Amino acid sequence: MNQQFRTAFRLLFAGFALALPLAAPAQTKAPQARAAKPIARPATKPAARPVAKPAAKPVAKTSNALAAIRESDIRRDLLTLGGDQYRGREGGTLDELKASAWLAERMRAIGLLPAGDDGTYFQWFNLQRLRLTKASKLSIGTHELVPNKDALVFAPVNAVVTAPLVYVGAGTLSETAQVDLKGKAVALLVTGTPPADLSFRRFLSATLRDKSAELVKAGAVAVVFVADERAQVVYEHWGHTYERGRYGLPGDPNVQVVTQVPTLLLPADALPWVQKAGQQLVADLRVETFRYPSVNIVAKAPGTDAKLKSEYVLFSTHQDHDGVRPAVAGDSIWNGADDNATGCVALLAIMRAFKQQPARRSALFVYHGAEERGLLGSRYYSAHPTVPEASIVAVLNAEMMGRNAPDSAALLGAVPPHLNSADLVRTALAANQAGPKFKLDAEWDQATHPEGWYFRSDHLPYARLGIPAIMYTSLLHPDYHTPRDEPARINYAKLTRMTNWLYLTGWAVANRPAAPAREPDFKLER
Repeated sequence: MNQQFRTAFRLLFAGFALALPLAAPAQTKAPQARAAKPIARPATKPAARPVAKPAAKPVAKTSNALAAIRESDIRRDLLTLGGDQYRGREGGTLDELKASAWLAERMRAIGLLPAGDDGTYFQWFNLQRLRLTKASKLSIGTHELVPNKDALVFAPVNAVVTAPLVYVGAGTLSETAQVDLKGKAVALLVTGTPPADLSFRRFLSATLRDKSAELVKAGAVAVVFVADERAQVVYEHWGHTYERGRYGLPGDPNVQVVTQVPTLLLPADALPWVQKAGQQLVADLRVETFRYPSVNIVAKAPGTDAKLKSEYVLFSTHQDHDGVRPAVAGDSIWNGADDNATGCVALLAIMRAFKQQPARRSALFVYHGAEERGLLGSRYYSAHPTVPEASIVAVLNAEMMGRNAPDSAALLGAVPPHLNSADLVRTALAANQAGPKFKLDAEWDQATHPEGWYFRSDHLPYARLGIPAIMYTSLLHPDYHTPRDEPARINYAKLTRMTNWLYLTGWAVANRPAAPAREPDFKLER
């Protein structure tokens, strides 16, 4: 980022800080929103299985600062960050930047030192965005379709197509063998059942990708899927995401401009007219790409040991969510109170504890921007850390910690192949026994779990580098990525206990003589 750009945004953030808290722009907000449809889930979930308990390891050097973690502080901070005034903190928007400025000001008020770039709390990075232009056009027969509203375009591509449409049922070999596919737009119905270790959402993505490749190889110039009943649920959830396009860090393959055969997904009610013979598909799809900023927020509590203070226990979370999107039952703000304002306010509480009683090692606090865009902030920070990578001895990641049963939680990175430090996991389990004593669900950490939850939060880029990394979570719930994820639905007592557990683990790691040992043969399944 050039100096002129940095200077402009420093001035912008200075203005934000003077204006905080900011009044929220008017948004439609219903007092009682009806339940929004959750993302399609497997029909059944394996029964919860507790984490196997390694030999207990006592928490090192008793902390006298646990009382600094107060439910009242956590509630107050979450009502601010997860409320309407920051409009869902969508990554790469002014709302995310305003919320980031508020968090940096809280860090300063607590007394933590800036640990970002150039002596600030901030580390700037660019998002690359790829999307269809508003001028893109699409039609099938007499049906004019608005791309990513009436028909989802699976990937933003440049494509100009005029071709006859042929319907091939489920697209089986026997059905496609009866039709000359060369030069045709091929329409088919979504079919198939995912294996037990794959959610329907992930199965649908793989089906669109793989079946399209098969039909293109056979000569198709466009592929048109029609949703069945299960795919319709995903279609409704995907719409607002596809309209925004794709995001990545500059240079990522998924944000490269390409010209290729388009793949479309139509809603289930399109099937009767898609089946009609003699229609033509006409597509004129154009993409545009541009960059804009997001930010990581970084602070530290220096250690007290002359030697160990050069090592860091990294507390990780993300400040962004989904922003302002199409209204559900009159509610257009997707607040992300659990995802992930809970992690954000937990770190603020832990900062207060470390400020009151510093540890031997330093504590590093990193709020990652644009996590919902594809772990972009954590990918960037892990590649460009503001402290030496070798000095980071452990990463403790806070992700959605305030919902579901009051006595349940999960620790991801605790079982193979996700286990990259049994030593760190033993410390975390001992901290749980010393503190909140949650019943731990190990199913979501399994490589066979259909949601692949381990791969969807900010500990992952650090784990890929071999740094001991674990994730603290109370898991998904029906309000996940809907406007109903609001502060009123958070269990603040549970969130406080989750915060205590995270802090006790970090405190133990920050005071032990040796850094957590790494597993020499660690290798993720994907």
